[in-house]
Amino acid sequence: MTDEQLAAEVRAWLEANWDPGRKVKAESFGRSPYQPFLEQVLAAGYAVPTWPKERWGLGLKPAQARIIEQEFAAVGAPGAAQDKHNLWANTALAHATPEFRDEIVPKLLTGAVGMCLLYSEPGAGSDLAAVRTRADREQGPDGDRFRVNGQKVWTSGAAVADYGMLIARTDWDAPKHKGISFFFLPMKQPGVEVRPLRQITDEAHFNEVFITDAFVPAANLLGPLNGGWGVLQTALAYERSVMGDAARGPRSGKAGPKGDGALVELAREAGVLDDPLMRQDIAQVTAWKILNRLNNARAKADLKRGTSSPIMSLGKLAMSRILHQEARLRTQMLGAESLLEGPDHPRAEDANFLSLNAYFTSIGGGTDQIQRNIIGERVLGLPKEPEIDREMPFREVKSG
Repeated sequence: MTDEQLAAEVRAWLEANWDPGRKVKAESFGRSPYQPFLEQVLAAGYAVPTWPKERWGLGLKPAQARIIEQEFAAVGAPGAAQDKHNLWANTALAHATPEFRDEIVPKLLTGAVGMCLLYSEPGAGSDLAAVRTRADREQGPDGDRFRVNGQKVWTSGAAVADYGMLIARTDWDAPKHKGISFFFLPMKQPGVEVRPLRQITDEAHFNEVFITDAFVPAANLLGPLNGGWGVLQTALAYERSVMGDAARGPRSGKAGPKGDGALVELAREAGVLDDPLMRQDIAQVTAWKILNRLNNARAKADLKRGTSSPIMSLGKLAMSRILHQEARLRTQMLGAESLLEGPDHPRAEDANFLSLNAYFTSIGGGTDQIQRNIIGERVLGLPKEPEIDREMPFREVKSG
């Protein structure tokens, strides 16, 4: 099929099936309000067009998959290109058992379940291999399972998630990177307590999660037992891909144009577009965005070849810089107006929100400092920082 034929076919399909008026209310955070439509997208193969036909896809090359993505974007339809950005489904596809994969992946692609990440702990944030949440194997009334105890923090969407992608310690005598396993933990069960954390933006997107004698079926183990560190690298690569590709925009939705031209239009509205220094700063941010998109396309090609690309860290670090610089420019353009707040002042409201929310990308998914370490060691080939506890049995590792 030629590119023109594919584009025409997708346009005809969207004309027959896409109706924004069919939107229904989502049951909870993480579940899609377009679930009936997403089920149709999945059945057509458009959700994951580069995946093979026997795995919900169409077996297309990335260039043709991009055509599908563009046609969906042109009419504002969701659901395409999840083979690029759905970290939950991509991780399950790569590492789940065939039985659990076939059960969970369609639900992840159609938004039928809400998800969260159970990685960071109070004593294991930047050093995720230091996790102390434990999962002990046992026989339960319903078969082979793991009993989970521990604490997680900075968990987005935990209060309404159906599953959490959990890393937990399953071998305390192995070195810290080699005794971790990766699970899909059911969140709706006794023993999982979620407490919201109030953020600087006055939201409570993050949570801390206390897990006390909760259970996860052995069938929900992804990858080999004690081999969760490798699974985690796949999940982190997709998470950084998403965070490096796009970021949350203005909260109000009322502050004018979006996209690459937003800063130009805001500068024009504020009467500062003729300022040569302002024009130079806008051009610099725009160039960073374009370069970042090219870098992320290169990194995604590595992911499609089954490689967990450290280049994803370049994209995430670049997005962090872009967000901080763009927020600074918005504030500079508005001048004293940026001191205002509230729905009556949407431009100032958005500038202030973006300034505060930029730290989300600087911290979540691995801090800027961690990304620089990864880039230095795995992209540039610089010497690794010394780790005296790397090969030590984890039960002997000292902690505060």
